Amino acid sequence: MDGFWNDSANAAKVQQEKSLIKDITSSYLALEQLRDEFFILHEFFTQEGDVASGTEALTVYDKFIKHFKEMEQKVLLSDENDALNAIVSINAGAGGTESCDWAAMLYRMIIKWAEAKRFKLSLIDTQEGETAGIKSVSFMVEGPFAYGLLKSESGVHRLVRISPFDSNARRHTSFASIWVTPEIEDNIEIVIADKDLRIDVFRSGGAGGQGVNTTDSAVRFTHLPTGLVVVCQKERSQLKNKALALKILRSRLYELELAKRRAKSDAIEAEKEEIGWGAQIRSYVLHPYKLVKDHRNGHEVFTAEDVLDGNIDSFIDAYLRWMVEQKSQGSPA
Repeated sequence: MDGFWNDSANAAKVQQEKSLIKDITSSYLALEQLRDEFFILHEFFTQEGDVASGTEALTVYDKFIKHFKEMEQKVLLSDENDALNAIVSINAGAGGTESCDWAAMLYRMIIKWAEAKRFKLSLIDTQEGETAGIKSVSFMVEGPFAYGLLKSESGVHRLVRISPFDSNARRHTSFASIWVTPEIEDNIEIVIADKDLRIDVFRSGGAGGQGVNTTDSAVRFTHLPTGLVVVCQKERSQLKNKALALKILRSRLYELELAKRRAKSDAIEAEKEEIGWGAQIRSYVLHPYKLVKDHRNGHEVFTAEDVLDGNIDSFIDAYLRWMVEQKSQGSPA
């Protein structure tokens, strides 16, 4: 048993698998209990005319449906990496302050969603906008099926609103992208040759005062063959930042490798077009009406503020079901 805990990486993996199994088991038992409660209450109502039992049966039924949908969603999360943690990157598009503000709004949306799930959040890197918002941000979301749930958000997001930065109160359209990759296991073999990697070190940015790092601890990794760039300034130690940046780079290279295996010869080029500016996956309209619409599957809601407050579960569910349909029809997702 001592040897088990000495291998911290393996112990963490086993603990995560145990947590997933416990989560699925407890969800099933809770569903079974609600079912039994409903039938008992229903029997009291139908055979003895107990109105209070009938009312409570309806409440239990609503809870059962809610838990059933949650269990059903877990069945949809069956891809190889769905159970893993997620690494999320958000980047502002062209448009200066407008897009930087939109990127910050998307960051807040994902944060609010993750907090409601009680997932752990860790900031990796952020670059603030010159006037407002953020140019880019990368962060880790740790929790059961974090990647499987958040992969629905990968792509370009479009915002239409009356700009708070326009003195003439004109309508503006802004773009920002979200890129979600899984935190892959350390035992997956992704070889990164020294000659393919450029490493730059620089001083971490900050808001000033004691929080500013006075040493060159921040790092930037550039993978020359693919052009992938990873920046990390989370830790005060340059060695820790290098280790984390390498881990993120390996995750992104692994995701690219999976894409090659899954798709046809032109899949990578197709994916690049999908995440390009103007090819949005979802639109958020705040003026002249309120609407959020996913262009991949047609799912839409008219409570735009709720969505921006992190209520994106209906879009996640619609995406997962759409993915299953695409696979069953043999269409590329």
